[in-house]
Amino acid sequence: MELPNKRITVEIRSLNSKQFDLFTRLPTLYREKEISLRNDLSKRLVRGKVDLSIQVEIIAKEVTSRIDPHVVKQYQQELTSLTEEMGVAPPADWLSVLIRLPDVMKQESEELDDTEWEQVQVAINKAVDELIAFRLKEGQMTRELLTGKIERIRTLLNEIEEFEAERIEKVRNRLHEELSKLEGIEYDKNRFEQELIYYLEKLDVNEEKTRLIHHLDYFLETLSESHSQGKKLGFISQEIGREINTLGSKSNQSDMQRIVVQMKDELEQIKEQILNVL
Repeated sequence: MELPNKRITVEIRSLNSKQFDLFTRLPTLYREKEISLRNDLSKRLVRGKVDLSIQVEIIAKEVTSRIDPHVVKQYQQELTSLTEEMGVAPPADWLSVLIRLPDVMKQESEELDDTEWEQVQVAINKAVDELIAFRLKEGQMTRELLTGKIERIRTLLNEIEEFEAERIEKVRNRLHEELSKLEGIEYDKNRFEQELIYYLEKLDVNEEKTRLIHHLDYFLETLSESHSQGKKLGFISQEIGREINTLGSKSNQSDMQRIVVQMKDELEQIKEQILNVL
């Protein structure tokens, strides 16, 4: 952006962060606007480690200092008296000596013009709009990726079903085989079946599967909401992890455990991507 005597460049960058953290590099002239600027950006950007830089390049000559004639005259009088007392000749070029003395040049402080700041705000808002547009584009890609990962976990969960009946039957047969090896020991077969049923119920994973499906659906439902849901998705992913871990502890079968490992891998990738969600 160019003003009559300045060229102003606004640059804004953002990295992932759980909170809003703004770092600014502003010219001294704009420092008085920093608090209001922080408030505006926090409302629009919500989260992220944001780096805002405003650079000003002077493209027209500006005189921001003036010679103070009263100070010059006072120096001249004092130096004249001093040279006469010392009996030395005064310098041939008084002016070149005087202007180098302290406080001869009077600095004029520049004040921020409201019109200039309004134009700077326009440039800042444009940069923020572009950042938000990039976030939306990146967000859509992240949504598609997360959806794919959730559906992958759902597919893996369905693959577990074919091994469940086989797993229960193997456990039942193994226990019968071990009992048959015990010679001379009689046992109540009805009581054995009751205990076996109780034992096999502990290996049943239907409840875990039902809760996991519910969590997967809830994750996708939350993901489709328009407002910020990053923290909520993080909580849901923790619940998904608990059900997957319980499935793994109850599996007791190599094929099922292999599937559980794949589900855990998909979930870890989901957790990494959630850090990018506002």
